[in-house]
Amino acid sequence: MENSKIAVIGAGSMGGAILSGLIAAGTAADSITASTATTQSAKALANKFGIKSFALDASATANSDASQDADVLLIAVKPAKVLETLEEIKASVKDGALVISIAAGVTTESMEHAIGSKASVIRAMPNTPSIVGHGVTGIAKGKSANDNQLALAKDLFETVGQAIVVDEEKINALSTISGSGPAYVFYFAEKLMTAAKKMGFSEKEANLMVRATFLGSATLLAASSDSPETLRAQVTSPNGTTMQATARFDEADLEKVFIEATEAALARAIELGKNK
Repeated sequence: MENSKIAVIGAGSMGGAILSGLIAAGTAADSITASTATTQSAKALANKFGIKSFALDASATANSDASQDADVLLIAVKPAKVLETLEEIKASVKDGALVISIAAGVTTESMEHAIGSKASVIRAMPNTPSIVGHGVTGIAKGKSANDNQLALAKDLFETVGQAIVVDEEKINALSTISGSGPAYVFYFAEKLMTAAKKMGFSEKEANLMVRATFLGSATLLAASSDSPETLRAQVTSPNGTTMQATARFDEADLEKVFIEATEAALARAIELGKNK
């Protein structure tokens, strides 16, 4: 990201996480601008990172002000606001700029139509672990973007984790795995905590056991060259306690449930995209 001026439009939770990653990776604070909803949050960003920030409650042109002279614009507003925001800032975007949206369901075609021919467009789908630097981001370029701009976007998102380049037709499917995936993990943790408390453990004890188990297991999975299947087998002694539990999962056909769940999420992503 060296020598690039970056604007984060809508520096909320995810936008703020990426902003933090950029700073941690050595991006100069004076090369970053941001816009946010309130004066309070704009001041907090300025104080924390030393960047120039603009607040919408102080000025209706905050998004446009933050966009001035930016080489890369990260559009991190809510999906319903993306196209409206692009129309709003269009006059402020310089020729040859790269516009990256992290909104679900908003196609590069619709973004290109909104921003016009002066900028190139890339669509990205980060997930919430980006907040702690362990995200996974899917990236797809629009027709207007070139390979150098794609590499630039990849560098940007690798400041908060790992990035994978895919064709845009796969972005919705990717969102059901890495995008929604953290929710599936949290859901499983939630239910395991419920089971622990039902066995008589306190909230504190259940919380410790489940959080530490998930952290340790995820760390082992990331560090090991073994497949999840092999790692699971290492914990599952023949006719042991774990096998009794996994047998119940198999009876419930969790594989089918996961496939149906991701298919339902994909159908909704496609439905949302048709409205953009």
